[in-house]
Amino acid sequence: MDVRIGIVQSVKELDIELPDGADRDQVVADIESVLSAASGVLWLTDRKGRRVGVPAEKVAYVEVDAPSAERRVGFGIS
Repeated sequence: MDVRIGIVQSVKELDIELPDGADRDQVVADIESVLSAASGVLWLTDRKGRRVGVPAEKVAYVEVDAPSAERRVGFGIS
């Protein structure tokens, strides 16, 4: 699962690839709880074990992609 975080007054965004076993609902709940407080730091741990922290007041947006099993690749008729 990928999480993209836009930073206030920055054209770049953080792209964090979470481990395969990450629970999407829990990750979203954790993000919501930190951002609703509008203070503190949003901490996420990527697939390689690195921790990334972003001050909550600097977060412009957060985008959570679907787990890789739900992604479709190629051409198909639905």
